[in-house]
Amino acid sequence: MAARMRELLSHSNALQQFVTENNLERRSVAKWVDTNHEYLDFPSLDDNTLRLLTLGTYQLKLTGSYIQEYLGSDCNLQLYREMEGLIRVRLQSRHVLSRSYLIWIRYDSDHIIGWYCRCKCGARTVGTCSHVASVLWYLGQQIPLSREPGVKDWGQYLDDAAEVPDAVDSSDSEESYIEE
Repeated sequence: MAARMRELLSHSNALQQFVTENNLERRSVAKWVDTNHEYLDFPSLDDNTLRLLTLGTYQLKLTGSYIQEYLGSDCNLQLYREMEGLIRVRLQSRHVLSRSYLIWIRYDSDHIIGWYCRCKCGARTVGTCSHVASVLWYLGQQIPLSREPGVKDWGQYLDDAAEVPDAVDSSDSEESYIEE
């Protein structure tokens, strides 16, 4: 892992350069089209691949809170019209309600090619920021799991223990008796 980090340290963020050179930070409707994750050919990512991309688990531990914000807000997922495999996601900040971050991810059907986020540390090539990790985790791991046949959310069949009524034990009642 250390050798990989040293190698990545010498790389510049090619996606950041592409976004800047093509002025993709602007809200140009002509270049982007709103889409749904169902229409993406996003690669499926296992835990090891996610850890290799993020270079650890810290960012992955924060994905739940970011995705909760993503699912509960007006975040949008957009495809770039002029190049296949480039998406842009606006993700709400966990800390400041008025702040959101733009995230770009370039991919093909098997790999993540690059990422860039407008947060303070989103342009790094050694690992990812939490915003990028959240989008990768959601699109690359959670969405494919929900598409697999036979994989179900069994949690819907569980009852909340706080709402379960007290059980009535019939052996304590006066009317119960055992015939011998």
